Amino acid sequence: MSRLIKLASSYLRQASSRLKDSREALEDNNYPYAIRLSQECIELSLKASLRLVGIEYPKVHDVSDILLDAKERFPKWFREKIEFLAEASSILSAKREIAFYGGEEDLLAPDELFSREEAEEAVRMAEQTYKICNKLLEEMKKLCKI
Repeated sequence: MSRLIKLASSYLRQASSRLKDSREALEDNNYPYAIRLSQECIELSLKASLRLVGIEYPKVHDVSDILLDAKERFPKWFREKIEFLAEASSILSAKREIAFYGGEEDLLAPDELFSREEAEEAVRMAEQTYKICNKLLEEMKKLCKI
């Protein structure tokens, strides 16, 4: 179990850095980058949580289906948040590629496709997801006396 906690801790450390950078990108009006970093924060946070309950996930960006399928493996308080977590993962994973490359078929740059409001919402979802997943990590550390 301690190896899973170390791995999850590392993922959450990386997620925290993405979250910090997404806030900075938002301040710099770099909305596509804020969205992409928020998606990465959510992905890493959720994968850390899946690791904590012993679930090996596929190497995909959106783990919402796995999260929902594994709902019963999590504590009650976490299960109550799973719908939000799955939705955040699904929404931002869908925007990931567009935030990276833009609308290539229509020759639209990423900057043309996202508003400040969308970026703010992405950062809010990332903040909330990180907070929930970090709380799970802290609880698991206490249970394992780490």
